[in-house]
Amino acid sequence: LSKTGPRRSLLYTHRFTVVNKNHKAYGFSAPKDHQVVTAIEYQEVILACKSPKKTISSRLEWKKLGRSVSFVYYQQALQGDFKDRAEMIDFSIRIKNVTRTDAGKYRCEVSAPSEQGQNLEEDTVTLEVLVAPAVPTCEVPSSALSGTVVELRCQDKEGNPAPEYTWFKDGIPLSENAKLGSQITNSSYTVNTKSGTLQFNTVSKLDSGEYSCEARNSVGHRRCPGKRMQVDDLNVSGIIAAVVVVALVISVCGLGVCYAQRKGYFSSKKSSSASKATTMSENVSILKTYYL
Repeated sequence: LSKTGPRRSLLYTHRFTVVNKNHKAYGFSAPKDHQVVTAIEYQEVILACKSPKKTISSRLEWKKLGRSVSFVYYQQALQGDFKDRAEMIDFSIRIKNVTRTDAGKYRCEVSAPSEQGQNLEEDTVTLEVLVAPAVPTCEVPSSALSGTVVELRCQDKEGNPAPEYTWFKDGIPLSENAKLGSQITNSSYTVNTKSGTLQFNTVSKLDSGEYSCEARNSVGHRRCPGKRMQVDDLNVSGIIAAVVVVALVISVCGLGVCYAQRKGYFSSKKSSSASKATTMSENVSILKTYYL
C-alpha cells in the first residue's frame, strides 16, 4: 500500500493539472459567488458585475434569466424600459426606479480576447424587491345576532414580505391574547395575525363597534377604513308574538272552513257543477241524434 500511495497521488495531481489546463484553454471562468441584492420598490439599486477592469476590447452583456432570457444591456446599449430608468457604471447597472417586475435573476457576461482565445467571465445576481402592503380588503358584517359565531377577514395581496395583520375596535388594537383585550370586547375572540382573521366564538352586544384592520411588513403599513358591526340580542318576545299571530290565522281559517261546510256551501257547489255536467251531456246526445 505504501508503494502504490505516491503513484495514486501523482496520478490525481496529473489529472487535476490536465483539467486546469483544459479550463484555461477554453477561456471560461467559473461564476463567482452568487449575489442577492434587496431593494425597496420605487427606490434605486445597483446590480454589480464583479469582473476585471473594463478595456476597449471587452464586450459586456446583461441578461435577465427566467422562462425566457431577455437582454438588459446589449451592444453597448440598455434595452427595453431600462433605457429610461437605468444607467451603466462600468460593468454594473444602476436602476433608478426599481419595480416589483424587476425582481428575478440577472447575469452579466464579460468577454475579452486573451492569449488562449476569447475569455468569458460570468456573474449572477438575484434581485429581491420589497413591496409595502396596499390598503387591505376588510370583510366586516354590518349586523350579527348575539351568541353566534362571527368571523371578520382582512387580506393584502401585494406586500412582500407577506404582512402581518392587526385588528382595531373603535381605534384600539385588539391583542392576540383575548384576556388582555377584555376591557373593550368579550374574551371569546381569536386573532390570527398571519391569515388576518378575527373570530368571535360567541359574539355579544359588547362587541358592537367600528372595526378596521392594518397590514404591516418591514417596508410599510396600510389600514382599511373602519366598518361598524352591530350585535343585537335575539328578540324572543317578537318570535313568540309572531307564532301566536300565525296560530290565530290558522285557527280563523279552520273555523271558516267548518262554518262553510255546515252551511252546505261545498255541497251546493258540487251539485251545481254536477247539473252543469248533466246538461252538457244531454246537449251532446241531442246533437248526435240530429246528425245521425
